[in-house]
Amino acid sequence: MSETNKLEKLVSLCKRRGFVYPGSEIYGGLTGTWDYGPLGVELLRNIKNAWWHDNVTTRDDVVGLDSAILMNRTVWQASGHEGAFTDPLVDCKTCQSRFRADQIAESACPRKPSKAPGQFSECQLTEARKFNLMFKTFVGPVEESAAMVYLRPETAQGMFVNFKNVCDSTRVKLPFGIAQIGKAFRNEITPKQFIFRSREFELMEIEYFCKPQTSQEYYREWRDRRFAWYQKLGLAGENLRLREHEKEELAHYSVGTSDIEYKFPWGWGELEGIAHRGDYDLQQHIKFSGKDLSYFDDETKERFVPHVIEPAAGATRATLAFLCEAYAEEQVEGEMRTVLRFKPRLAPVKAAIFPLVKKDGMPERAAAICQDLQKHWPVFYDEKGAVGRRYRRQDEAGTPFCITIDGQTAEDQTVTVRERDSMLQQRIGVDHVKGFLLERLSD
Repeated sequence: MSETNKLEKLVSLCKRRGFVYPGSEIYGGLTGTWDYGPLGVELLRNIKNAWWHDNVTTRDDVVGLDSAILMNRTVWQASGHEGAFTDPLVDCKTCQSRFRADQIAESACPRKPSKAPGQFSECQLTEARKFNLMFKTFVGPVEESAAMVYLRPETAQGMFVNFKNVCDSTRVKLPFGIAQIGKAFRNEITPKQFIFRSREFELMEIEYFCKPQTSQEYYREWRDRRFAWYQKLGLAGENLRLREHEKEELAHYSVGTSDIEYKFPWGWGELEGIAHRGDYDLQQHIKFSGKDLSYFDDETKERFVPHVIEPAAGATRATLAFLCEAYAEEQVEGEMRTVLRFKPRLAPVKAAIFPLVKKDGMPERAAAICQDLQKHWPVFYDEKGAVGRRYRRQDEAGTPFCITIDGQTAEDQTVTVRERDSMLQQRIGVDHVKGFLLERLSD
């Protein structure tokens, strides 16, 4: 299976099984927007919950925040976004299309046969110009310059401007982090590659504040910790790598940056960046706001502006990476089986419950088991079609276990449990089902 074909099949599966739908589809869609269906919203939530549990709930040195999407315009002037958050844009005067100047080679002209922009003799590409990626809107009833604000392109600035609030209200001491999961918006010139590059997406970010002299140590610690997190959740192997930025790639304020990259069907793409940002952000907000955002160390009696380590992950991109890694096809008894081999922790549905047939009390027994398990996990009841077809539907949903209630259940109070990856089946007692799942879903 070619990598291009794999992506096409994955996109088709995502729509067919309710992971991801094109945004506003019944009206012809809206480029760069996607809606998450019943399975997709569970997968995305599981990824975010795993991130929050592992980076906030189980740590004593990280606290959470949920800042506003709309912020004072000066925030984005201080951060540099208003003046410099741009991509190079070129227009084609012939086909009226627009492209990123730095991605011409990998873009496609809408004319047929498809070629890269500029490869047709009729193409007339303009000189590149800067295009700001922030969406503009207005606060209040009057659309005037004084009322203009932006939809945030990242969640980080909400944590920087609340640094003093968090310090004063929680009594945290350095080193400590502020974590946030939230929506961000970027007016991408050419959204592409399914949900990888879209105009609305979710980020999972941490701003970890520390003393300047310890910042390199924490940079390395967060870099290695975040790489291991993806490995633990199933992205281990040759499709995942940690890439340190070369000096010429670094932002002017960055002491060091590493990208965690995944090999998608079209090539390597960034999942998360871990950046040593120095004291740049807090210093900028001190300058523009006139407020003191320094930190006083009670033990050393020093006052200084902390340095910041920023692990910034894309929840949307992580969702696509886990989908790509989980997707597999194999021949089973002469038929092609499509399966999503998610780690149980990420699987949208943990177990499916089937009555073998719709008679002899099997639906009632299956429904009772389903209702009991629903108190603990997302489970799915299905009584339609041959049991083999039901297995296949759950394989495509990534469900780790299927539990079938049959005629023997009434005789000895046992059910058949079928495991997704191996397809092996075993009989266990009805009263052991919950414990069986608890043991296997706790990882």
